[in-house]
Amino acid sequence: MTSYHSDEFDGVPTDAAADLAGVPDAFQRLWTPHRLVYIQHGQQPDEHACPFCRAPQLSDEQSLIVARGEHAYVLLNLYPYNSGHLLVCPYRHIATYDEATADEVAEIGELTQVAMRTVKEVSRCDGFNIGMNQGRIAGAGIAEHLHQHIVPRWALDSNFFPIIAGTKALPRLLGEVREEIAEAWPR
Repeated sequence: MTSYHSDEFDGVPTDAAADLAGVPDAFQRLWTPHRLVYIQHGQQPDEHACPFCRAPQLSDEQSLIVARGEHAYVLLNLYPYNSGHLLVCPYRHIATYDEATADEVAEIGELTQVAMRTVKEVSRCDGFNIGMNQGRIAGAGIAEHLHQHIVPRWALDSNFFPIIAGTKALPRLLGEVREEIAEAWPR
C-alpha cells in the first residue's frame, strides 16, 4: 500500500483513509473524549462531591451558571442533550421535589419560565422538554440533588445520530452558550 498525503489539518499532512489499516466503511466517527470521565466514573458522585452543591461556590463561568436566584440557580448541563440544555437546581441539597419548600418550588418554576423565554430568544427553538428524574431508578444523573431539565428542541433536530447511533452532535461550545444565555437573561 502506498502512502500519500491527501490533505492537511492546521498545516500538518494527513493520510488518506484508504491508506490506513482496516476496511473503509460508510461510518463517520464523532470523537467525544470529554465524556470518558462521565462513562468511567459513573454518574453518581460520592456524597461529599455533589456538583450541584459545589457549582454555586465557583465563578459562573467555571460552573456554567447563567442565573442565580435566592433559593435556586440555573446552569448549563455539562453533558447536554441539545445546545442550551439547562438545569434548575435549588441551592439546598435535597433529593426529591416533595422535599422542596414552597419558596424553592416557586423559584424553580419562575426560573424555568425565564429560562424558556431566554433560550427561545437566543436560540429560536421550537419547543422544550422539561422534566425531573426523581431517584436513580428513574434515571436521575445526580440522584441526591434535585434538578429540573430544560431541553430546547427544534423542528428538525431529530436525525439518525441519537436514534440509531446513540450519539448527539452539539454544534456549540458550552462556554459560548453559557455566555450568550447569561447575557440575554433579564436583570
